[in-house]
Amino acid sequence: MKTLRIEWRHIDEKGETCDRCYDTGENLASEIKRLKRALEPKGIEIIFTETKLDASRVSESNTVLFNDVPIEDLIDIRVLETRCESCTELLKKETNCRAVVFDGNEYDDIPAKAIRRAAYKALGLEAEEDRPAGSCGCGGSCC
Repeated sequence: MKTLRIEWRHIDEKGETCDRCYDTGENLASEIKRLKRALEPKGIEIIFTETKLDASRVSESNTVLFNDVPIEDLIDIRVLETRCESCTELLKKETNCRAVVFDGNEYDDIPAKAIRRAAYKALGLEAEEDRPAGSCGCGGSCC
């Protein structure tokens, strides 16, 4: 059985995380369910790991890795560091944390579509929504 390891790194201050990381975590949870439905029948196991970071590692927060490779090394996604009001409140000091630019839009969280695309890329597969119409052999009738 082939394995896809997904690691989510995020700030954890007394059991709380920032809004950005929380939203990324929600996107991850839904995408992992979706990926399991699609990939487990193909013999691909998904293993999820959550790494909680302290304040000294905030620059690593809101990071997702696929088989130890950061998302930005797999797909066309650019990482930014912007002021994070939620981290600032949580850590009680002015804090910047990771945001991303994906498909021409800036996001504070990592979008579900980016997670899906990176997961497939890490496995050497093409996500269904990235395939050209008719590429599945249906003659264009299903895609």
